[in-house]
Amino acid sequence: MDLRQFYHKLSIIEEQIVEPHVVVVTHETGDGGRAGHKVEVSRRNAARLILEDRAHLATMEEAVEYRNNIQHALQAAQQRAATERVQMNLISDADLRALKSAIRPEKR
Repeated sequence: MDLRQFYHKLSIIEEQIVEPHVVVVTHETGDGGRAGHKVEVSRRNAARLILEDRAHLATMEEAVEYRNNIQHALQAAQQRAATERVQMNLISDADLRALKSAIRPEKR
């Protein structure tokens, strides 16, 4: 394919895609690409994948499902990270005695 023709077709496909980032579903390729994987890519990359017949645009339902799965995975990762951020303070015996004596009211 002529490069000029390739980039012309690429720009036409890119103009047809409205959103700046879209979800595409991959096709099986001869070089080991697996079919059925959903990926969110830029408009330009989506147009290139479509033109090279490596992927097609996901349906609205597929895109919503993919983004929900990504959101849940992000929340789970953030929750795991928050649980790993347990803070501990080590204090010496003298500091502990000073804190205890400050809390107790003095007897008269």
